Amino acid sequence: MREKPLFTLWKPTYNTLCPVFPGYWTLCIRSCRISFSMSFTYTPLPLPLACSLQRRTCCPNRQTRDYPACRSRLRERSDVCAVGVAPHSRMSGHGNNRLCTTLSIMAVKHTVMLLVAVCLYLPGLTHGFQPSFSVDETHRDITRKAVLRKTAEVCQDLAAADGRDFNLNIDDNLSVQEVQKACFSSSTSTAPLSTDIFQTALNEIYGSNEKVYFSLVDFPEFHFHSETFLGGRDIITRDMSAMKASVKSENFVAARQVLGQICHIIQDFYSHSNWVELGKTTPYSALIRPDQPLQNLAGPSTPTCNSCTGDACTDNILPEVLKQGLLTSGYFSTFSSSKPTGKCSHGGLLDKTRKRDPVGGINKDSFTSDHGTLHKKAANLAVDATMELLEDIRLAAGDRNFLRLMGLSQSYALCFVIDTTGSMADDIDAAKQVAFNIIDSNAGTLQEPSQYILVPFNDPEFGPVIKTTDKNYFKKEINKLTASGGGDEPEMSMSGLRLALTSAPPSSKIYVFTDASAKDSHLKSTNIALIERTKTEVSFLLTNIFSSRRRRSIHGQNFSPRAVRLSNVQLYRDLAQASGGQAIEVRKSDLSLATTVIKDSSAGAVVTVFQVVMDPGRPDNFNFTVDSSVSNVIIYITGVSSLTFTLSSAGVSQESSQTSGPLASITTVGNLRRIRLNAGNQTGFWQIHINSNSPYSIKVTGQSSVNFIYSIVELQKEGGIRPKEGRPATGGNVTLLVTVTGSDTVTVTKLTLFNSSGPKELIGSIQSLENSNFLVTFTEVPVGDYVVQLQGEDTSTTSRSTSDTFQRQASTRITTASLSVAAQADSINIEPGTRITIPFTVSSDVTGTFTVQVSNDRSFDFTSPGNVNIGPSDGGKANGTITLSVPASTKSGTDVTLTIQAQNAAATDINYAVLRFSVAAKATDLSSPVCQVVNISGICNVSSILCASSQWEFIANLTDGINGTGIASITLREGNGTLDTSTAVGARGENITLVTYTASCCSQNVVLAAVDRAGNVGTCMGQARVLATPATITTTTPVPATTSLTTTTPVPTTIPVPTTASLTTTTPVPTTIPVPTTASLTTTTPVPTTIPVPTTASLTTTTPVPTTTPVPTTASLTTTTPVPTTIPVPTTTSLTTTTPVPTTTPVPTTTAVTPSVTTAAANRASTRGHTMNVTHYVWISIAFSLLFK
Repeated sequence: MREKPLFTLWKPTYNTLCPVFPGYWTLCIRSCRISFSMSFTYTPLPLPLACSLQRRTCCPNRQTRDYPACRSRLRERSDVCAVGVAPHSRMSGHGNNRLCTTLSIMAVKHTVMLLVAVCLYLPGLTHGFQPSFSVDETHRDITRKAVLRKTAEVCQDLAAADGRDFNLNIDDNLSVQEVQKACFSSSTSTAPLSTDIFQTALNEIYGSNEKVYFSLVDFPEFHFHSETFLGGRDIITRDMSAMKASVKSENFVAARQVLGQICHIIQDFYSHSNWVELGKTTPYSALIRPDQPLQNLAGPSTPTCNSCTGDACTDNILPEVLKQGLLTSGYFSTFSSSKPTGKCSHGGLLDKTRKRDPVGGINKDSFTSDHGTLHKKAANLAVDATMELLEDIRLAAGDRNFLRLMGLSQSYALCFVIDTTGSMADDIDAAKQVAFNIIDSNAGTLQEPSQYILVPFNDPEFGPVIKTTDKNYFKKEINKLTASGGGDEPEMSMSGLRLALTSAPPSSKIYVFTDASAKDSHLKSTNIALIERTKTEVSFLLTNIFSSRRRRSIHGQNFSPRAVRLSNVQLYRDLAQASGGQAIEVRKSDLSLATTVIKDSSAGAVVTVFQVVMDPGRPDNFNFTVDSSVSNVIIYITGVSSLTFTLSSAGVSQESSQTSGPLASITTVGNLRRIRLNAGNQTGFWQIHINSNSPYSIKVTGQSSVNFIYSIVELQKEGGIRPKEGRPATGGNVTLLVTVTGSDTVTVTKLTLFNSSGPKELIGSIQSLENSNFLVTFTEVPVGDYVVQLQGEDTSTTSRSTSDTFQRQASTRITTASLSVAAQADSINIEPGTRITIPFTVSSDVTGTFTVQVSNDRSFDFTSPGNVNIGPSDGGKANGTITLSVPASTKSGTDVTLTIQAQNAAATDINYAVLRFSVAAKATDLSSPVCQVVNISGICNVSSILCASSQWEFIANLTDGINGTGIASITLREGNGTLDTSTAVGARGENITLVTYTASCCSQNVVLAAVDRAGNVGTCMGQARVLATPATITTTTPVPATTSLTTTTPVPTTIPVPTTASLTTTTPVPTTIPVPTTASLTTTTPVPTTIPVPTTASLTTTTPVPTTTPVPTTASLTTTTPVPTTIPVPTTTSLTTTTPVPTTTPVPTTTAVTPSVTTAAANRASTRGHTMNVTHYVWISIAFSLLFK
């Protein structure tokens, strides 16, 4: 691939677009403010994407924590660094081989053309925050910051509750690796940490978020365009209900899909509305609280904007709109310029309303938008709003389920698909044995499976799927399996596998046990589509394939001889090859030995170093490199019994006949050879020579924290990256978004698509992004099946000599197709008892009739055409419609996966679309639980030394109202006390949960979270009353007293107080003090006052009297800052003295705190009185006289 200036490549774009936008040159140059470096190098990226991506390389050492600040400085200058990138080049970890210098001389003609091309493709084309990888803050950036921060906060709280340290500074610069490491820092496991599952879950959320940007552009409610605030909030409400139901049912994949959509809608609010222009600095909580009204919405006929003046468009919102605090957003349409009179437009090149008065826009999607100066503020608010959303989900789901939703796990699900027909007794016993062994040996460790999934199948039944995190429940369910029935030999193995593929998390490992052929082999292509979509690895443990067995009797039943048909053996091999799994063929007596493969894969952080399938087989040499991060290397070879091999490294060789040799130990069972490298000499270059002309496979695995995941994407002219649905096009470009996991200091040096049947190797062009992401493009990919192989360097120092070269390989295969299938539903949520219509399009350059096959994993009724026809005048496309009906009895939280496949008449070309829907009943309970504080009793000393000796009690009533769904759970979010609950029926018939919280004074705050059965969250907070540090009060007025005073502690005094004199003081007094008054006083600023102190008796002193006197109180004074005051205090006790004595009196005070209640309705707290000794009254009364008026 030769280099040539990028402006030459984009000259056609310039020639086409410039005449369409006359007068745009000046605006383009002004708004972009671009400084160029020496020259562009040809890459297959759209210009704006290449420009914005390469700008990121201008900062030195992108792997350091200073990199985000560097990016921020670049953004403030609105520079774009266009850097020369050689094909197949890589960027070093420190960017030392990059140039970021301003172009000194360029031909004027070329410069202008380049400016126009860049500007026309920069974010002016957007209709929301950029979806991903832009100079601006993107939806991906915003979501990543919020998710990582909230996940870290949850881990921090769990660590605090367990008394563990949590060493991580939680800010916007967190990486996936940092959060994962901090959350698992307490583990004693020596296995490396893997972030694969965490990163995969985040990518699912990102992808769903970005899909809204590309697929729902003309649906204003999904972006808060055109003042659709009520409609947007309705979608959020509906989606949150569906998502929480999915989490409750542990359908986390479906929940992440909905979560990504909600995030996009909420984030767009801050870019598209005038919330930031109104001076708001906190999120608009009513967007996720349907029981709170949306206030101050601009009316449909209320003008909101003026036209922009010239190029300036920063103050076009009408002053009266801002003064009245009216909420508005810009109108947007890609096909019509119509909008109500006087209304703001969104703005940007895609918005046709921007040219209609009032012209211009108010969006803050990028730094170059009409209101781009507020872009950063809008993005920061979007982060905070996403954090608020995640906190609500966390409270509803609980901490553990929230972390599972985020994918924070070290281990994959353990998923078994088991044939339960009559001849499978031995196989079932073997499956039980390996399952129990994995469960018992990994219990309490990071290698404990994150989930247990069991799918039995028979004939004609299959399922139901058993999915749980309770290992004892899983043991109980798998123990229930018995071998019975089956009838004829073929069974429903493909249906069972399909159910497992849609139930297990992405990138799972599934093990299928069977001794029979597949009765439903027509589902082969469906399962391959699901494998490619989920990147799941499927392995088969096949018994009874060598010869027919004699009739045997099991539990009194006679069974005919069974043997897996050769054609079905190949079906199982094909599925294993497509997924990167293995087809292990053994006798039933040896099955327990073969299950060692399952134990191997259940270890943590297992990566594939190298894998190849040779079909047809031939003798060949295969090389691979083991880097220093890899341990416990195991090689698996499957093939006929006559296969032999030689293993060699560093001049040492070992033959396959040596079961224990200088390099490895070798075991053989059935068609499987398991070669475990000896410890101590695994790092380095290795070679395997295979001698066989029959089909065989090689797979090399090990344990390492460094790995990669990828997804197929499409580049958009707007500058974004869109997830690709289905298979990539034969003969077209294939673009992969590759994320290296487990290290923040990795550089990808080579990435290839490898086809072993050729053999054929395609080398990709690599573009370094941020956060260990790389964009890799392959041009003109021919027909075939490919696997992704990666080579790179991991170096954490500046010394090149310390770099460590590594190689990894993805398990799942990529297959190209000459036709495509696209499907898009209006919603990803379905209500029970309703239907949803899904239009789809089949596209092909070849005319003809294409077979359409549709299926769903829940066996719901559906209608669809059996085929579609593309004629010469159809433009290469044919449309169809599918109607899916959901039974009314379907439980909320269920998900259903719909697979649409199309293939040509010769059945040689196939492609697919996969859609997942969440089933949830319409939300009718929209109100959060209400908290009413009943009582707070007990007094705590301010000193922490004596806190353990005192207790306090908090009592509250929680209710979900008469029409609510009822309180489902109450959890303690803050506090280390004891929580007790009981239920009662209120006066109006509502169910009341009475909460009593008791704690020592060492834990003086409590926060409760109440969740109703609809997932609505209410919080209730309380705080103990605190006995504050005595305050010193000084006066100089003589006090004649007439009664004697009983004292408890000697206190030097300087306060002669006459009966009708005034006391003046400016001494600060602790903030909240019970005083003898019937009203509450709230203050926020110190107020020194001088107040007369009336008394009921004269006081005459003759001797110094050290005293400490408590004062009874009837109400409380609530304050948030120290309030120095002098308060009139009525007294009922007189002091008998004869001479004035100056006194200095420490005055103990009682601090009462009114609990704060966050619910749908505000509630007031009532408190009990407390008895105090009479000897304490006088001095506290004096304190009150100084503190309250």
